[in-house]
Amino acid sequence: MILELDPTEFNKCKPLLVQRGLLESKAAIEGMYSDRIFVDDQLSPASGFIWLGSNNGFIFIGNEENAGFNSQLNHHFNTVIKPDANRMGLTGFEAIGDHPKWNKTINNIFGENLKGYNQKVYELQKDHYIQKHEPLLEQGYETVKITKNTLENNGYETYRNIEFLQSKVLEFWASFEKFLDHGVGYMVVFENEIVSVCFSGVVAGNVHGIDIETIPHHQGKKLAQKVAHAFVQDCLENEIIPYWDCMEINEPSVSVAEKLGFRNKHNYMWYRVPFE
Repeated sequence: MILELDPTEFNKCKPLLVQRGLLESKAAIEGMYSDRIFVDDQLSPASGFIWLGSNNGFIFIGNEENAGFNSQLNHHFNTVIKPDANRMGLTGFEAIGDHPKWNKTINNIFGENLKGYNQKVYELQKDHYIQKHEPLLEQGYETVKITKNTLENNGYETYRNIEFLQSKVLEFWASFEKFLDHGVGYMVVFENEIVSVCFSGVVAGNVHGIDIETIPHHQGKKLAQKVAHAFVQDCLENEIIPYWDCMEINEPSVSVAEKLGFRNKHNYMWYRVPFE
């Protein structure tokens, strides 16, 4: 039987994580987000999966050869998970293994013809940071730290597209307060418009996973590079390890990460799975 844990029980899953697992898995078990965790045994779980609170996917943790758990997964997803997902407008999900051995199991359970995508994970240590590549902004652009006044849009400056920043933060965090307590963020502004953002989307311990985006009509001006430099400088000054996770085929994102000195730590696969 597959059971859902209460958030107060998430720490029971800590032994299921591997050293080179995903940052999102660690963050979920630390209770940083509104994630949900399902396991094979409430008292002593051996296998489970995390439904990320951002609805970006499901991460499978623990023993990938747990026959009893695996035999129930397909039925559980289509009878228990699917109704909740459909209410959110989701017609499928992303399946990710916290360690590579889950890849074979995911294909065996959900279908051999699943489309898989390679994801690259980078980290930046202080002595690897390359500041010399930091670009200069064109006239009119300004880098600004994200603060409480920024998010509430009631500071000295106000922004006409504040909803862009607010929705980005709330995609990952339960509240602005929780982000401000645990995260770091910067943005580039042009004529009172927020045009590029870089902030902590996922946090586990002193590792901060980056979310970064530049709005379309301001792309091509190296704004992502500039705002990322501001973010990593703040992190490194405060003993925080920046963590960059992007698709291998996303060449602009890979390029920005590597120009800052991020080093590829490991890769993983994720699969798109439609509900039956």
